[in-house]
Parts: sequence; C-alpha cells; structure tokens
Amino acid sequence: MEYEIKYKPSYSMLVVKLDPDETITAESGAMTYMDPNIDVHTRKREKSLLGSIGLKLLGRQSFWVNDYKAEQKTGEVAFVSAPVGDIETLEVKPNQGYIIQKAAYIASTENMDLDVKWEGFTKGLFGQGLFMLKVTGDGTLFINTFGAIDKHTLKPGQTMIVDNFHLVAFSDTCNYKVTKFGGLKETLLGGEGLVTRITGPGDVYIQTKNLREFVEWLWTFIGPKVRSRAR
Repeated sequence: MEYEIKYKPSYSMLVVKLDPDETITAESGAMTYMDPNIDVHTRKREKSLLGSIGLKLLGRQSFWVNDYKAEQKTGEVAFVSAPVGDIETLEVKPNQGYIIQKAAYIASTENMDLDVKWEGFTKGLFGQGLFMLKVTGDGTLFINTFGAIDKHTLKPGQTMIVDNFHLVAFSDTCNYKVTKFGGLKETLLGGEGLVTRITGPGDVYIQTKNLREFVEWLWTFIGPKVRSRAR
C-alpha cells in the first residue's frame, strides 16, 4: 500500500493509493475524497455488538467504521481528522502494539484490533476524559494529533512524565502509571491535573497543543457573547 501525508504538520491529510482488492479501514467521517472505483463498506467497529457499543460509549469512537476497497484498478482515497494538527504512522507487529488516545485513530490496514477490554481501562487509570485504546495486530496504524507530533524514544528504565492532555500514544512495551501532578496544591493550582509516568523501553508520542486549553481560550471570546444573547 502506497500512502503520502500532505501538508504536515498543521493541516495534515492522508492520501492512500490502493491496488486492486486492497483495503484500508478508516474512522467514520474521515474521508475527504476518493476515486469512483473505490467500493465502501460500512460495518460495526467490532464483530460483537457489545464490543462496538463499548468503543462508542467508553472510547467515544464512532459506532461504525468504513472499509475502502479498490475494485478492478488502482484507486485513491484521502482522510483527515477534526483537529488542526499532524498525522503519523505507527507500524504494529505481533509483538509490538501501541496504546493510543481515543480520538487519535484515523485509519489502519487490515488485521488490526482496537481493544477496550484491556487492564489499563478496567482499572480506571486515565482520568480527565482521557481514554486510551490498546492496538494490536500486524499492519500500519495512522494517528492524528492536535498540533505537531513530538516523538521520544525511551531506553530501558528511562522515564518521562507527560500531561494527560498532551499524551497521544506509547508502545505497549512501556510501563506506565497515572498520578497527580505533584501534591494536592500543584494538582489544583498548577494547571496540570493528572500526568502519566511512562518508563521505557519504547516510543512515546506527544501532541504540542492541548485541546482542553484551546477550548477554554476560545470560550473567553465566545462565552460573553453567548451569555449576553441568553439574557
């Protein structure tokens, strides 16, 4: 499968060229354009109804995904994500998966599994609305970020602390623990809230912008107008 990521790092768009009978799966609503020989099949994200509902309610992913398949000849299809930001590729192997932020998923090749039943979720580790999916399988995973992507490769035993709203993905070979930012005073007043302590070996992907802070900043301009009209 050939692909190109255009307009990095702020307005990235994923363009995929599919050979005949080749398929790529994408998040519902991510497609921007495609050739007429591309056949689209919409299906539930998981084989089981409960699994799909779990991803929708818990992972806040779309209930549906679309499979794009080239018929008879090579075809092109392009995808984007809602946030203004970058797109990155992660190579997933049977012994090398990733844990990704719920909203980071754009598309993936066949034979990939997005799991909501993994231990990290059932223990309720991720707070502040941050929910992570464990991705396993064998293929290519395409993720998006809000802002640019900052990649760090951790050596065995090397640790970094990441704000939860900036954390996009990390290798499942890493150990991790979600903690408060400093003490109670720092958590309440320091503006960081919860952070994730990640220890290598593995890769960590961070987004340079914080969607929550952007929304709060935007509300300083929109909020007064909304309140004045509501009176």
